[in-house]
Amino acid sequence: MWGRLWPLLLSILTATAVPGPSLRRPSRELDATPRMTIPYEELSGTRHFKGQAQNYSTLLLEEASARLLVGARGALFSLSANDIGDGAHKEIHWEASPEMQSKCHQKGKNNQTECFNHVRFLQRLNSTHLYACGTHAFQPLCAAIDAEAFTLPTSFEEGKEKCPYDPARGFTGLIIDGGLYTATRYEFRSIPDIRRSRHPHSLRTEETPMHWLNDAEFVFSVLVRESKASAVGDDDKVYYFFTERATEEGSGSFTQSRSSHRVARVARVCKGDLGGKKILQKKWTSFLKARLICHIPLYETLRGVCSLDAETSSRTHFYAAFTLSTQWKTLEASAICRYDLAEIQAVFAGPYMEYQDGSRRWGRYEGGVPEPRPGSCITDSLRSQGYNSSQDLPSLVLDFVKLHPLMARPVVPTRGRPLLLKRNIRYTHLTGTPVTTPAGPTYDLLFLGTADGWIHKAVVLGSGMHIIEETQVFREPQSVENLVISLLQHSLYVGAPSGVIQLPLSSCSRYRSCYDCILARDPYCGWDPGTHACAAATTIANRSQGSRTALIQDIERGNRGCESSRDTGRALQVHMGSMSPPSAWPCVLDGPETRQDLCQPPKPCVHSHAHVEECLSAGLQCPHPHLLLVHSCFIPASGLGVPSQLPHPIWSSSPAPCGDLFVKSLGMGQPGEVRLHHSPPLPSCVALVNQPPHSPWSFSRV
Repeated sequence: MWGRLWPLLLSILTATAVPGPSLRRPSRELDATPRMTIPYEELSGTRHFKGQAQNYSTLLLEEASARLLVGARGALFSLSANDIGDGAHKEIHWEASPEMQSKCHQKGKNNQTECFNHVRFLQRLNSTHLYACGTHAFQPLCAAIDAEAFTLPTSFEEGKEKCPYDPARGFTGLIIDGGLYTATRYEFRSIPDIRRSRHPHSLRTEETPMHWLNDAEFVFSVLVRESKASAVGDDDKVYYFFTERATEEGSGSFTQSRSSHRVARVARVCKGDLGGKKILQKKWTSFLKARLICHIPLYETLRGVCSLDAETSSRTHFYAAFTLSTQWKTLEASAICRYDLAEIQAVFAGPYMEYQDGSRRWGRYEGGVPEPRPGSCITDSLRSQGYNSSQDLPSLVLDFVKLHPLMARPVVPTRGRPLLLKRNIRYTHLTGTPVTTPAGPTYDLLFLGTADGWIHKAVVLGSGMHIIEETQVFREPQSVENLVISLLQHSLYVGAPSGVIQLPLSSCSRYRSCYDCILARDPYCGWDPGTHACAAATTIANRSQGSRTALIQDIERGNRGCESSRDTGRALQVHMGSMSPPSAWPCVLDGPETRQDLCQPPKPCVHSHAHVEECLSAGLQCPHPHLLLVHSCFIPASGLGVPSQLPHPIWSSSPAPCGDLFVKSLGMGQPGEVRLHHSPPLPSCVALVNQPPHSPWSFSRV
């Protein structure tokens, strides 16, 4: 029942989901079926690492030394980034002592999962040392580790101000110019906090007269170098993404009845913040936060965030993964939204909220705003007025900061809508990289990890996303905890409870024909007419300009460029089912000797079956809008993939190689596509795209 109600529920909830321009498409059109499914048994080019530890969730890639550093439960590892499974790794055992584990268990903690040393933080401290922190059986410790020797020091630092005590607590941390910027709940009775330590000016968020943070669970943080090429002498900023309990106007009756209602936030502080001189001493003077909306505000939970182009603030943008679920937990989906830094900056430059004692709720602040603007970083303009640091700011400004940490406007996604909605999928982590194609355009390529151990590889196309492939990276279902990309190694590293997996960013050799290659729409791959193979675009890019322009790609549409290629496709065994009255369907074979045959089924096609047609072709054109299923199991007799003659009979009711096909439901993919979903799932089958009449068919996996 819920499956039938989901589109209706989604359409009702989206009617007022996101304020902004009316560019929304129906929810079903935001879904995307992965074109290719790669089960665990078909993985190729992967490398594995698993030590004696568990929970390999903390990853640090050091490209210069080609090392992948891993923090796990009770251990740290230094792996070769080129091949994590080469056996030449270094290991540090860092367990909580039996005495510490016993004390932890006596306090009521789980001695099977919690009373261990879970390494939650691992960053480069300086040119010689790494810095790591672990929960240490609910008594956090930190250590400066000699990076070359990869050994623990003889003494440790107290970690209560730097690391969460609970391995399940949300946490994020960065080391910036030697200072430690962390965000979590540090102790059992403390409230969540954003802190800076190991710095001449240690800072934290304010707690009185109101909490700046309300039961926050932190997801991600990043430094954006906004001082680079700044015309106003701006400061670098650290952005934090998290969820917290809602208190502001707009959640009124819902919060009164559902005290656990949580919302997504983005906050920021200035790197040069020194705190106040008398007011807000050792507290942030630049802290501001805003609501982050993706699709259905009352039903979305932030799960993961990644940033692209953080070194160039004018191009910085973020991708965020949300789970969408109802209070009954019977429906679940995931959404991916993009946010531009410019929009976030505009929200932080907009109106504030304030807590109104009379109504006991937050509302938009309508009064005057003091100067300099509260929450601002120190810029050249302020320096010219004598404000050389935050400690020079007037008391009136700092008092305003204490009472107005929340902005009135929410941050909405680019174009006011999600890029992707996926039913029955829970994304847990994501990462991405911009990929410049040989023809010039640049596309964002995202890798999305799921709660059951799959990776979705997707390319962002304007207002939507195309999922190139889904890959099962673990035999046993488990949550993807971390994802890291190495451009030098052309690898994706996946951290999970059972170990670390290294995958190639692309496997262009999987695509055997021109159409196969083009339809993938992988910015890393293109068809090379010179070698008649799907080649890595990075390889082509190193050749002459002539070869660069010869590479065939169609990332935007995924169906053009192979018309003049002799390698249009492999011979395919076609299963055809019609949603229109049965008729004779001409199948046109495009090859050296183009011929036409009339394919007549022996009995009418019904909606629940797909008859078997053995119309073998390399380039198939169908002038009528039929729904086709293709199984690429036929090995062509000729080098061009065009059989010398068609087998007879043309139509047969015998079972298909992939079994009887029963149509389960119809769904929309990218514009112009019709996808067939069948039961049971048939990962080896592909559904053809329903193109306009007299245009070549293309196909995508379901």
